[in-house]
Amino acid sequence: MTDPTARFDIAHLARAELFTPRPQETLDFFTKFLGMYVTHREGQSVYLRGYEDPYQWSLKVTEAPEAGMGHAALRASSPEALERRVASLKQGNVEGTWSEDQFGYGKTFEFQSPDGHNLQLLWEVEKYVAPQELQSKILSRPSKKPLSGIPVKRIDHLNLMASDVTPLKDSFERHLGFRTTERVVDGNVEIGAWMSSNLLGHEVACMRDMTGGRGKLHHLAFYYGTGQHLADAVEMFRDYDIQIEAGPDKHGITQGQFLYVFEPGGNRIELFGEAGYLHLDPDAETKTWQMSDIDTGLAVGGAKLPWETYFTYGTPNPLALDQHIEKFSHFGPGAPVDDPEVSAAERAVPDEIDHSRAVSGSPV
Repeated sequence: MTDPTARFDIAHLARAELFTPRPQETLDFFTKFLGMYVTHREGQSVYLRGYEDPYQWSLKVTEAPEAGMGHAALRASSPEALERRVASLKQGNVEGTWSEDQFGYGKTFEFQSPDGHNLQLLWEVEKYVAPQELQSKILSRPSKKPLSGIPVKRIDHLNLMASDVTPLKDSFERHLGFRTTERVVDGNVEIGAWMSSNLLGHEVACMRDMTGGRGKLHHLAFYYGTGQHLADAVEMFRDYDIQIEAGPDKHGITQGQFLYVFEPGGNRIELFGEAGYLHLDPDAETKTWQMSDIDTGLAVGGAKLPWETYFTYGTPNPLALDQHIEKFSHFGPGAPVDDPEVSAAERAVPDEIDHSRAVSGSPV
């Protein structure tokens, strides 16, 4: 259970780093299509921000042999809150180290989730100050809305894949003060949890990795705030051959509007329309979705989430995206290869998901 005295010690998701084997194409995706500004370059990394991100950067794109998440950092609500959360982690025998080597950010505590994701906590930040030509007349906006692509406003949330959802969820509740707003269960097994440290439906989520992997990223999300931008973006991606996974549509879980695409390096990106349900009730109970509710939970409007990627693909991945799709699209009687990894994923995915009207390509 979340300690109520720890609520709001974490303010929000401040930044994330993505690894990519195709750095220029990944950079083009975020700048030309999503309108993010480049604020800094250093070594093999480029630093970017959306036009309403408050800090020097919210996204770091780093060249690497394979796609994945380098780290994600959460900002505390005060220096004292940071110290409290670090003390809780240490009391829970979570090892970590202090660093101060990221452009635009100060003292940072680095640690790993129970499943091996690289996470960080910080307080000290350098606020972004736009040069004169980028200063907005809207005083609450740190910079002008870009005239490129369909610009995202800011970083929104993080969805992690884990071999076991419950320990990760419990760690966020116990040590970071998050509360679980919604979860999905298969019998007594949690296969998804959506967690928040503020009024949003979630800023960190976790889904069970049906392939049994550890420490993967499911997706990083960026905020539009309107469904029309999703409709415009999907046309843009279609015209320019960006791989679309699913949407636009609306999840029953969180009520958020979604569009999932893969950036050229292989990481899944969610574009978030309306933010969904705001959690104003300070002692609201966690909403638990059963497998009998999964159609509505996954997609309200009829979109179909592809079995071979949405429930089985995360980064880093031993296979490139197209190879993963090829491998996980072949199953059942007459399949060319009886692959034990695919067979294991078939067994791990609940039957209700396999039969869901909101899922395509399932092995049924």
